[in-house]
Amino acid sequence: MTDTVFTAAAAVSDVPPGTKKLVTVNGVDVLLCNSNDRVFAVENLCSHAEEKLDCGRMRSGWIACPVHGARFDLATGEAMNPPATQPIQTFAVRITGDIIEVAV
Repeated sequence: MTDTVFTAAAAVSDVPPGTKKLVTVNGVDVLLCNSNDRVFAVENLCSHAEEKLDCGRMRSGWIACPVHGARFDLATGEAMNPPATQPIQTFAVRITGDIIEVAV
């Protein structure tokens, strides 16, 4: 069994409620999303059209692809509506002090 390794990604103050921030963690583009009083981390790539999600709308626990409007649950990565049918990748997040850490 391997231990989960968390890497510092951003300061908590960099991602205020209702906002998102694109960071690179261990070579992966990760989108940090502060929604519903929680910070989520997802891969910055739509599973349908491989478009970047950082320009998409984010609302109550979901993010939408800016191209075709497919929505994804930030907690699970599950596709919520067509045209996407496959989930996006999510990453474990923890807050240590004032730092957001992500396991990629």
